[in-house]
Amino acid sequence: MTYRKKLIEVALPLKAINEASVREKSIRHGHPSTLHLWWARRPLATCRAVLFASLVDDPSAHPEEFPTEQEQERERDRLFKLIEQLVRWENSNNQEVLGRAKAEIFKSTGGNPPPVLDPFAGGGSIPLEAQRLGLIAHASDLNPVAVLINKALIEIPPNFAGCPPVNPEAKKSLMGRDWHGAQGLADDIRYYGKWMRDEAEKRIGHLYPKVSLPKELGGGEATVIAWLWARTVKCPNPACGIQMPLISSFWLTKKKGKETWIEPHTDYSVTPPNISYSIKSGNGQPPNPCKVGRGAQFECLCCGNVASDEYIKNEGTLRRLGAQLMAIVAEGKSGRIYLPPILEIEDSMLHIEPTWRPIEDLPKNTRWFSPPVYGMSRYADLFTPRQLVALTTFSDLVSEAREQVLRSLTPLPPSPSKMERGERQAMHEQGGSLISLPAYEGGTNRAATSSPSPVQGESTSASSPSPSKMERGKRRWCVPSGLERWLLVLCPPHGQGEKSGCPLARAWPAFPL
Repeated sequence: MTYRKKLIEVALPLKAINEASVREKSIRHGHPSTLHLWWARRPLATCRAVLFASLVDDPSAHPEEFPTEQEQERERDRLFKLIEQLVRWENSNNQEVLGRAKAEIFKSTGGNPPPVLDPFAGGGSIPLEAQRLGLIAHASDLNPVAVLINKALIEIPPNFAGCPPVNPEAKKSLMGRDWHGAQGLADDIRYYGKWMRDEAEKRIGHLYPKVSLPKELGGGEATVIAWLWARTVKCPNPACGIQMPLISSFWLTKKKGKETWIEPHTDYSVTPPNISYSIKSGNGQPPNPCKVGRGAQFECLCCGNVASDEYIKNEGTLRRLGAQLMAIVAEGKSGRIYLPPILEIEDSMLHIEPTWRPIEDLPKNTRWFSPPVYGMSRYADLFTPRQLVALTTFSDLVSEAREQVLRSLTPLPPSPSKMERGERQAMHEQGGSLISLPAYEGGTNRAATSSPSPVQGESTSASSPSPSKMERGKRRWCVPSGLERWLLVLCPPHGQGEKSGCPLARAWPAFPL
């Protein structure tokens, strides 16, 4: 096969690519980075441009079409202009621009573009942009968080392509619009996500109270964005005994014109002394940080004594590390507002009692995981009591959201003749239990086209089961198009759902995740 030089080997419109990549950093709405933080996430614009230029031939590779350098340069400029349009954030889903890019790729690859493999996919930028350009993408990573990010970005959404949503609000108007791409999935996520948020606020909203703003900050109440805590340890100096904070900086923000920091105050009128905090802004500098030297070495704000790494680890092992609220970050009309801690709220938070704790032991390889050497030997030790309550609540709500999806199931019409009207079905019979997934008016059932490879003794036929089987007293269910894909995620593994009454429990092996 004759090798043809690619555009990336000759030149690229680097200025346009760099500008688009820098602009991405300020984009929040709709950007994959808002799904989950990841180290060194590659800019989408750069990945899109590199993939395109790696597959499209440089004009010099076709002297029969572009015999002179002037003609080659003219064609190269045309491709550059396409790349400049392609990398713009506004054109991320512009089908006209993407269609032209796909046409160039197909032209250079003879209509058979190669698949893209990213063995260390991380945040998923490369496989996501490969899919956007119409390429088959494969991704993997050692980190399970990266795997989950990639599943959410590039694996699950295509499974819902063209499927309408199943939530009650959308079902009222299913006949009024077409659902393209993963719009149906997005609508369901918005609906059930909002339901979970509203329900969580009802159950644990009292643990996250709003704060009153002083008059100089506009008055009224504000929603809290973050509660900033510091771990504390008793000063090793017997004559002091203060609960010293273990923090490396008092800065809250260094943004020009909005410099704000935490100012510690020591009350010597009590024994042992007590530290409180206020918020300062404007001109000036915060106190020197408590952390000194390498490792976990911290200086006492009261007496100047240094708590060594060994001392802090020993106090942690004896479970004598404490916590103190240092600042509150609230949502203001024109940005973040920083407030001093409120003692009543701090005290109430420290006395929350979660109903469940993950008591499994943490890994003990201290070369890459240090909490156990500070006495945090169980997963529960990594969280505050309020965080455990919140995590438990949201875990419960996920299960309840699943039940809501399952309640969208409706019984099939009693007449078997309706099942013979050309509707596509997926049937899996195992252990005497039959589950039928016929086509649903307004959408196409995709279960039949995505079943796993057959195992010995099983049929992959998607034809209608005979009426005699349907008359054996088995329970039948009609699944709206798109809902069967929800069940891939929400149905329990085989054997567990039968006890909970899940009608699709025995169908689990038929649907690969």
